[in-house]
Amino acid sequence: MAVAPEFIPRVRRSESMSRHTSWHVGGPAEVFFNPRDRMDLAAFLRSLPADVPVHWIGLGSNVLVRDGGLPGVVIATYGALERLERVSQTTIFAEAGVACARIAKQCIRWGLGPAEFLAGIPGTLGGALAMNAGAFGGEIWQHVVEVQTIDRRGAEHLRAASEFQVGYRSVSAPVQDEGFLAARLHFDKKPAATDEDMRALLARRKASQPIGAWSCGSVFTNPPGDHAARLIEAAGLKGFRIGDAAVSQKHANFIVNYGAASAADVEHLIEHVRATVERVHGVRLTPEVRILGERA
Repeated sequence: MAVAPEFIPRVRRSESMSRHTSWHVGGPAEVFFNPRDRMDLAAFLRSLPADVPVHWIGLGSNVLVRDGGLPGVVIATYGALERLERVSQTTIFAEAGVACARIAKQCIRWGLGPAEFLAGIPGTLGGALAMNAGAFGGEIWQHVVEVQTIDRRGAEHLRAASEFQVGYRSVSAPVQDEGFLAARLHFDKKPAATDEDMRALLARRKASQPIGAWSCGSVFTNPPGDHAARLIEAAGLKGFRIGDAAVSQKHANFIVNYGAASAADVEHLIEHVRATVERVHGVRLTPEVRILGERA
């Protein structure tokens, strides 16, 4: 794929996505680009042919890139779009590359909440917006006032939260092919949670989830009135392994790469878990992880 001359020194070709996903698996991205700032990003988008696929990535915590790689362009926002500030007594502004955990910590310092749940989301704001990520009973779109997006021509747009159809771990945008740049988020001015409160939440998470292991977070959404982890565990799948990919012994809705798993191992394990749970319980689990790219 041709790239505009001014960007040639800074794009990476055949960049292994295993370096950019929390599962540490994935084949090569055809082109990988980390913009310096918004203007740089807009110029890069304008330079791309209209038919080139564009994929957005933050910390890669909810993505499985197949071993055959990812055609088109991967744009990484982490380390680039990182502005975070308070704009009123109850409103903050955060760019898409800001880690959710950083937002949680800063909101505690500002005395805003409830924002502690963001500490349990292992990704960036952009990724959280794309899937309505949540933890500890909170969801990001409960707090969204408006978002800033950018289209394939490099033009920015301001969109109200009401323009999006938002559900449990799902977001439908009014216009396709726009990436998230930033959001204004509303919180309550309330007696502040403390760093100790957040540490207690994270300790609870660490006690029940394989924190530190190579995983993507929760693999499946919870079916209505139940929990995916309960169904998977009741189907006898804790510890089930394909290659170096295994259902976590600590939390059955996590799949862990023990070091040498391929993306195919992970995907085959996802399919096996879905088929087994459906056979045992009659429930078809829905993955919340995004599976991208081509099989090897």
